[in-house]
Amino acid sequence: MKSTRLRVCNAKRRYPTQEQARAAVEQATIILRPYRCDRCGQFHLTSRTKGKRIARPADSPT
Repeated sequence: MKSTRLRVCNAKRRYPTQEQARAAVEQATIILRPYRCDRCGQFHLTSRTKGKRIARPADSPT
């Protein structure tokens, strides 16, 4: 796994808990996912999906 560059870490908003980061994801207008930063130990959000499995949306019941 790649490590987060210090410059990138400093430029991003930090969330102390994964729950707070997930709450921010719910409010976003784009697809984001939280991750724990190896620099600061807190959570950041990213829109990058390369190499990540993205869950398919659940089918609506008919």
